[in-house]
Amino acid sequence: MCFAQANISPAKKQSRTIAITGATVHVGNGTVIENGTILFGNGKIISVAANGQVPADDVMRIVATGKHIYPGFIAATTNLGLAETESIKATLDFQEIGDYNAHIRSIVAYNTDSKVPATLRSNGVLMAQPTPQGGTISGSSSVVQLDAWNWEDASIKTDDAMHMTWPVTPRFRGGFGGFGRPAASPEMLNERTQAAINQLTSFFAEAKAYSEMGKPEVINTRFEAMKPVFTGKEKLFIAAESQKDIVAAVNFAKKFGITPVITGADEAYLVIDFLKDNNVSVVVKQPHALPNNNDDDVNMPYKNAAILANAGLNVVLSIDGYWQQRNLPFMAGTVTAWGLDKEKALSTITLNAAKAMGVDKTTGSIETGKDATFFISAGDALDMRTNKVEQAFIQGRDINLDNLHKQLDKKFSDKYTAEKK
Repeated sequence: MCFAQANISPAKKQSRTIAITGATVHVGNGTVIENGTILFGNGKIISVAANGQVPADDVMRIVATGKHIYPGFIAATTNLGLAETESIKATLDFQEIGDYNAHIRSIVAYNTDSKVPATLRSNGVLMAQPTPQGGTISGSSSVVQLDAWNWEDASIKTDDAMHMTWPVTPRFRGGFGGFGRPAASPEMLNERTQAAINQLTSFFAEAKAYSEMGKPEVINTRFEAMKPVFTGKEKLFIAAESQKDIVAAVNFAKKFGITPVITGADEAYLVIDFLKDNNVSVVVKQPHALPNNNDDDVNMPYKNAAILANAGLNVVLSIDGYWQQRNLPFMAGTVTAWGLDKEKALSTITLNAAKAMGVDKTTGSIETGKDATFFISAGDALDMRTNKVEQAFIQGRDINLDNLHKQLDKKFSDKYTAEKK
């Protein structure tokens, strides 16, 4: 049996300088370097150049002629590592009871022993943003790399963003509600939504006042957790779908001196100029989805990212849940078929994501001085037919690309091959 994956341990720290030569290097910022040479040591990229020279001293060489090198893909706004078996409550750590959970930190619940990250690494997803869910204010996410012994080792940036959901008015449906009760009127639904917005505004106002108090006599953990949001050390991600809610959410954040990141953003294409004027990044949902409204363009989920990115917005591509994250590069590939340049599509899961999370100075692209987090693929990594990750490095460490899926495939391939003999 091979269920334990006991042979998959985090890689040791890089001990020798490594040079990779001959590959096509997809930098992540839109640039492509043919016949590129990447030199890296101590976990950092020393140089990236076309036809680069390799030092004559003790340097390990990897010849990657005809292959492609990509920055590690980043899975945004996911509950990866916070959920393991969906049908078992004890393995679900991404949601807390209550509406205002600013003090919740996903990083302390992140499970580095999960079997899922290893399957993601095999498709080039080397980093993620484990994110709490539920309530109005869900708590703080962190950015992690996917080859670690514990959450302290995994963390690239702890508490990178606070996550909240903008209050939405449910769609009115006439007739009777459940159990024969009359459904709430549109007026009542609007009143509930406005009450929720007022409560949210009050919470932020009190939290901001608290952050300006200096050292309070009594610690309020929820308000304490909001301090980095007001000082700019922590981003604010707001989930909003419709154009009305997107505008309201951005204006709400501006009142408190915050430039938010909008997630979901189904109707962001209707308010592009507004988002550009306010320098708002957008995290769009997976393109393989149905439109929200009956009269929407049936192909809009496929085109949304391209429309926004071609207009000049910083666009990040995401997928719901955790186990589907292995398909993230192929979602980016889908976006290329619907109007976005392939290198720009690559940026939606690399450098753009790093910018939205505030980690672009250290990761997200293959540039001098950044973490040596990238992988070598035999073909186009955004195409499921040619994506074949042959070697991957996280902060310079040559990681193990085995996983439970590969082990089970080998086990039963051996079994049925033996039965035929």
